[in-house]
Amino acid sequence: MKDDHKTRFRRSHQDREIAGKAPVTPQTQSPAYALAFADDAFLCREELRPVRLQLELLKPEMLMDEAGVESTIVMFGGARIPEPSQKHTARTQTLSDLSVQYEEARKFARLMTEKSLESGGRENVIVTGGGPGVMEAGNRGAEDAGGRSIGLNIVLPHEQAPNSYVTPELCFNFHYFAIRKMHFLMRARAITVFPGGFGTMDELFEALTLIQTNRMDPVPFLLFGREFWEKIINWEALADAGTISDEDLHLFTFVETAEEAVAALGI
Repeated sequence: MKDDHKTRFRRSHQDREIAGKAPVTPQTQSPAYALAFADDAFLCREELRPVRLQLELLKPEMLMDEAGVESTIVMFGGARIPEPSQKHTARTQTLSDLSVQYEEARKFARLMTEKSLESGGRENVIVTGGGPGVMEAGNRGAEDAGGRSIGLNIVLPHEQAPNSYVTPELCFNFHYFAIRKMHFLMRARAITVFPGGFGTMDELFEALTLIQTNRMDPVPFLLFGREFWEKIINWEALADAGTISDEDLHLFTFVETAEEAVAALGI
């Protein structure tokens, strides 16, 4: 019989269970006695930050590998954009008008997931930030198609709960923005960006910078809603000023509809 080194030693969870049944004494109740990997207070110490960074990198990576997720379609966009039926609740007219982007995001995710399912649902899996607004629309569209989608949540004072359309076993939560951003891009086959605020702008420019500086391979990069983006960012002025090159303006493409986006990706 082959000797399996993975099962040769006692499992960690077994010792954790045994340690939890120890007699109650001053010694066993001391924080020093707790197993290091089962000691929340110890793991949250300042000196353990490198370990926590590694754990946040490893956990989603391992679980996505086990789930057979090979590539993703990234969907960035605003958390405050309402679905069309709720646009009357928007706090500004602009947000109300942008509700059309919710519908396009939902449709795009549905169309891409249908294509993904044709090849077994391992490639081109929708990934969003897992929150409301455009993120919800993306996860919802994947569910409409009967497929899976990923949600990469992060603990925030507001908007931190995952939307109900994320596939539960692919719903992750992060403390570190940097590690979350890595997971958005590590499997990315394409990046789509819908109108949004600071968070969306951060994700947009981080990804563009990585591509511009050859820190990641170029992928199709689609901006939904030319009118919004050209009002918010004067792309031509950046090129005219020389702070970016004219070629950098070709790193992304404007699209208006889900169908146009799918055609642009050619997947």
